[in-house]
Amino acid sequence: MTDDPRASQPATFSDEPQQPRPGLEADMRTKPDHGEESYVGKGLLAGKVALVTGGDSGIGRAVAIAYAREGADVAISYLPDEQVDAYETRAWVEKAGRRCVQLPGDIRDRDRCAELVGRTVAELGGIDVLVNNAAAQTMNEGLDTIDDDEMQGAFAANVFAMIRLAKAAAPHMKPGSAIVNTTSEQAKIATKSMIVYAATKGAISSLTVGLSNLLAPGGIRVNAVAPGPVWTPIQPIAKSPGELEKLGQDTPVGRAGQPAELAPAYVLLASAEGSYMTGAIVAVTGGVPIN
Repeated sequence: MTDDPRASQPATFSDEPQQPRPGLEADMRTKPDHGEESYVGKGLLAGKVALVTGGDSGIGRAVAIAYAREGADVAISYLPDEQVDAYETRAWVEKAGRRCVQLPGDIRDRDRCAELVGRTVAELGGIDVLVNNAAAQTMNEGLDTIDDDEMQGAFAANVFAMIRLAKAAAPHMKPGSAIVNTTSEQAKIATKSMIVYAATKGAISSLTVGLSNLLAPGGIRVNAVAPGPVWTPIQPIAKSPGELEKLGQDTPVGRAGQPAELAPAYVLLASAEGSYMTGAIVAVTGGVPIN
């Protein structure tokens, strides 16, 4: 594999079929790279427990694999329809010698978030890292095409669940624990066909700073990663085959990212390597400026 960032991963995705929601990695023709064959741990999360929402596929799977190889036990939450992908994530976590707890359910359910944290604590003995990664992506052509129920569902999944999960997890977290949120470059560039999604991601960026201010006195750090276009099951749901072929080609690097390229940022923000980082938004965008 070349070190040249322009050529180290695929630059086009041809003949990829569109998928209905929620989208499955198992049904993708071009499989994403989650670091299965490349990520090497250094013990940075030895003895820790992490809860990763959306941990069945995409960025969430890459984070779960990296955390396991860094020494953490991992609980993953996901929609029941994504079970086939969740089995694959669990297999990789267990191959790294760590425990994996599977937590199917819908985080839009206000009681579900507390249940996720409660089961993580009960089955793995605590919670040191919360990764708020699960998200619903909505698309629009104009204001008149925005569906009200879909809009409310997007905020419920992307923002309200994040607050509820933090609220449930923080009382169990000791100094040195961390919350890592997934925002997006869309929080700043706000593509006109993604205004609801962009609004939720903007809220997440602000929430990250607010939670950081609130929890820093207790020794809990809160940061966020802002991905650019990344090859995950969310892409074939909303984009046409023509759009998928060009995904990420308008970035300075000239291609979309792979989940494996996001995982190191989540490791940094969860570990003592990032001990002086809180309230930060870390851009992993292929060169698209967001600050």
